[in-house]
Amino acid sequence: MTPVTEETLRARLERGALVEGPAYATPAYVEALARTLIVSADTELISAPAYLRAARDAPSINSYISAVGIIQDELGHAHIAYRMLRDLGVDVDALVYERDPAQFKHPYAFDVPLETWTELVVANAFYDRAGFVLLGDIYRHTTYGPWKRALAKVDREENFHLRHGEKWMRTLAATPQTKAELQRAVDWMFLLTVEWFGLPDDLKRHKDQIGYGLKGYTNDQLRQQWLSTAVPLCQELGLEVPARYDAAAGRWVITCPFPARFDAAAKRWLLEEGPITWDEVLARWRQRGPANRELVGEIQRGYRQLRRLDA
Repeated sequence: MTPVTEETLRARLERGALVEGPAYATPAYVEALARTLIVSADTELISAPAYLRAARDAPSINSYISAVGIIQDELGHAHIAYRMLRDLGVDVDALVYERDPAQFKHPYAFDVPLETWTELVVANAFYDRAGFVLLGDIYRHTTYGPWKRALAKVDREENFHLRHGEKWMRTLAATPQTKAELQRAVDWMFLLTVEWFGLPDDLKRHKDQIGYGLKGYTNDQLRQQWLSTAVPLCQELGLEVPARYDAAAGRWVITCPFPARFDAAAKRWLLEEGPITWDEVLARWRQRGPANRELVGEIQRGYRQLRRLDA
């Protein structure tokens, strides 16, 4: 098959035709697609052990089963993205089971351990909402046909996950004691989810994701979409969050120093120290958080045991 040129690919995208496999794309397109798929796959995969840890604090067997159902969905979403990476020629076994935990590309938020049922349901309401926004954008706009079709199922399941979180947040907000615990979880998880969408547009390096139509909106636009539903939910429940809608600017704004330093061990934002730079945030992301090696280790342990038995 004749290699696809950049001109041929751009003409295909301009007439609205989907790319149906790596043979129909240029190396640059495949590289941008693989980079996007790795972030999605790692995020879905690492959510499974992170959620399972907190699900053990479920208040009933029914709520535990609901949480395990969500975990099963997340593993299925990860499988879809890794399978597509394999189709692109990526060694997925090495990617999942032999990569250093610090090299995983999931959001930093999952490196901060979820330890209670309250934190788990806030993760469903915040983190899965971020996933719904990000993957929903890809589902509607991506030019890569196989992923677009697969995301029809993923989109519905991520919507269920965030509704599960919303339902439980309403339940926990109904009594003073559980509402106080809910507020404590919101206090540290809200800004971590704001970070989830990555660097601001003026600092973002990889702009070929939009150039190739792999996604439709920028980081800042997607962050605004998340804020437009997450903040009203918290306001409805009487929970305080450092964000408000600025009618004059026509956008949601963060009302505390941001980005800011975060004490992962104490699960506390050091807002009293004032704002920091995004370079400092990047350094924290690269260093990874306290649960990184534990959670990735749970995923890799069985594979290593099997390799030793086969040796």
